Amino acid sequence: MKKDYKLIAFDLDGTLTQHRTKLGPENKAVLDKLAKKHKLIMIGAGACPRIFDQMNEYPIDIIGNYGMQIAKYNSETKQLDIVETAYVEPDRARTEKICQEIREKYGFTEYAGDAVEFHASGMITFPLIGTKAKIEDKLSFDPDRSRRKVFYDEVKAAFPDYTVFIGGSSSFDLAPHPYNKLHALDRYCEENGITHADILFCGDDYGVGGNDEQVYQSDIDFVKVDDYTKLSEYLAFLLED
Repeated sequence: MKKDYKLIAFDLDGTLTQHRTKLGPENKAVLDKLAKKHKLIMIGAGACPRIFDQMNEYPIDIIGNYGMQIAKYNSETKQLDIVETAYVEPDRARTEKICQEIREKYGFTEYAGDAVEFHASGMITFPLIGTKAKIEDKLSFDPDRSRRKVFYDEVKAAFPDYTVFIGGSSSFDLAPHPYNKLHALDRYCEENGITHADILFCGDDYGVGGNDEQVYQSDIDFVKVDDYTKLSEYLAFLLED
């Protein structure tokens, strides 16, 4: 690992915070110190405004929805300016049909709420226990992802126009090609005249089907954050004076 990275990119949930919880003071302090020497950016699976809110409106540029939405922090208004939003129309009928076939094949025919969630961006969530499942049921459904890994390759093959992620603890998330975090970083490099060698990425979801997997498998330096409460330890080599 180097000390002179031009860009440090962060995932959010599991890297800087617990899932869907606000940025805490300890990791905010880490970001504050890093920002004195490096350009920081967030690259997330969710929409930029949601990430910004979860980070307590921390002053940082955000790439959301795997690169489908880009926002820059406005230091004058202290808010985000959305500078780009992409949309890819999904084939809803085909998606619902495939998801139903997979449900029937693997026994996930009982669920709460909707069987498929279509997001405003065109991204898709296939929630195996439904969109309205209780949070405790979601968290206990498949925390180690072993149940979904059984047919992960089958879901990928059924949706060749999407990158399929094993999302959260009970669903699959689908982002239309070419969008994923590595693609987003490549675009950022091209637009800002930097290379992969200039980047350090910090993420927790780097395993098979994880939404950081593409970056982890690339030549970009990667810090594996297996415990967000120890972020300062993982980045100690950058935080030392």
